[in-house]
Amino acid sequence: MYKTKIVEIGSIVEDFAEEFLLILFGPQATSELRDICVIHEGADTPKNVIQKNGRLTIGEQEYHILEVGEEANPNFETLGHISLYFRDGENNEILPGAILVEPKVFPTLAVGDEISFE
Repeated sequence: MYKTKIVEIGSIVEDFAEEFLLILFGPQATSELRDICVIHEGADTPKNVIQKNGRLTIGEQEYHILEVGEEANPNFETLGHISLYFRDGENNEILPGAILVEPKVFPTLAVGDEISFE
């Protein structure tokens, strides 16, 4: 299990809600990326913490991990970066640095909320 906390929410993160896309990044995100990302503490990430059929929790919302891109874990371990696509079991192609989760519900986000992978 891995837990981190939201420390910053980019000014246009909510604009991605209609696309059901959320981008996480660790504290080293550049200023150009910060507007589109949820910045989390991003410390001491274990290897391969994101697993297909695992569980992701953001605040009070729980998700089932449907697919994990081949670069998702390495990107998350080194940069705290991952793209989350919220789906309803649709069979979608996955980008290498992304994960697909269900249900297709964009989370309510607040600074201080916990993000966990199990």
